[in-house]
Amino acid sequence: VQLAESGGGLVQPGGSLRLSCVASGLTVFTFSSYVMSWYRQAPGKEREFVAVISSAGSPTYYADSVKGRFTISRDNAKNTVYLQMNSLKPEDTAVYSCKAAYRGNNYWGQGTQVTVSS
Repeated sequence: VQLAESGGGLVQPGGSLRLSCVASGLTVFTFSSYVMSWYRQAPGKEREFVAVISSAGSPTYYADSVKGRFTISRDNAKNTVYLQMNSLKPEDTAVYSCKAAYRGNNYWGQGTQVTVSS
């Protein structure tokens, strides 16, 4: 299983970005069985949980710091999970990584850099 994130970049405070994470090495049926999550790691800090989406697409859960601003979603037909990020703040600056989890097995992508700065 390989995960590839994209969509990061430099954005001004208050702006938006949509991150994508594409899973390869899985059939569509298998991907739909995975719980998908987004995490982030800022410089000098521990990696932290951002959002998770169940295999069926609902329920979803968010870290308090992003609740109401970020939305996680998935398209099982495309083996893809998304993170829509609105009202971005400088403290959202981090490397964002996705994780696929199924029956105790976890797979991580390399991450994509998000920088929020004026």
